[in-house]
Amino acid sequence: MPFESASVVALRAATDVARPGADDVPDLVDRARLGDRGAFDALVRITYAGTYALAFRLTGNDDDARDVVQDAYLRAYRGLRRFRGDARFTTWLYRITANCASTHLGRRRRHRHESIDDELMVADLEPANDPVGRAESADLRNRVQEALRMLPPRLRSVVVLRDIYDMSHEAIASELGISVSAAKVRLHRARRKLNEILFVRTEEGRDER
Repeated sequence: MPFESASVVALRAATDVARPGADDVPDLVDRARLGDRGAFDALVRITYAGTYALAFRLTGNDDDARDVVQDAYLRAYRGLRRFRGDARFTTWLYRITANCASTHLGRRRRHRHESIDDELMVADLEPANDPVGRAESADLRNRVQEALRMLPPRLRSVVVLRDIYDMSHEAIASELGISVSAAKVRLHRARRKLNEILFVRTEEGRDER
């Protein structure tokens, strides 16, 4: 199985994206846009679990995730009047969260340097649907979360947004402030690294027993 397919199957099998009920959200958004603070507070309660989960997956730790979530809701509140409803509210909110995470991680990276040639053109291989794959394991969720934490932040962000939250390359590039080609390069490398962590190392460990 191509490594992209194996890692994507593992990610999607082991991660749940919290999706709030669609019935209440549009009404709350309309009321919040008109200045109803209680409606916005209700939106926060409904969407917090999913927003925090995304922030945690992007940053890799609780403290950073909480900071990102706080920034994301502040930006969402300030920009709510500009939300036109072309996409789901949660999609809009997740894009804001991704942008906040990118900004937060960028501040951290100023204290250390990562040399990755992001503009190298690499063919983007779309993940094939494989319902079985190599992802069936009792401890899959823990292994996937640990594998994500082991990725460099710039690789982790792209693979989470693409393979878990199904964002387009264009949307990812826009929110992370990179080119589309760079987003594809990072995705390719992230999937390859995840495959190595999740499958190659596991199989090597079994062979040594």
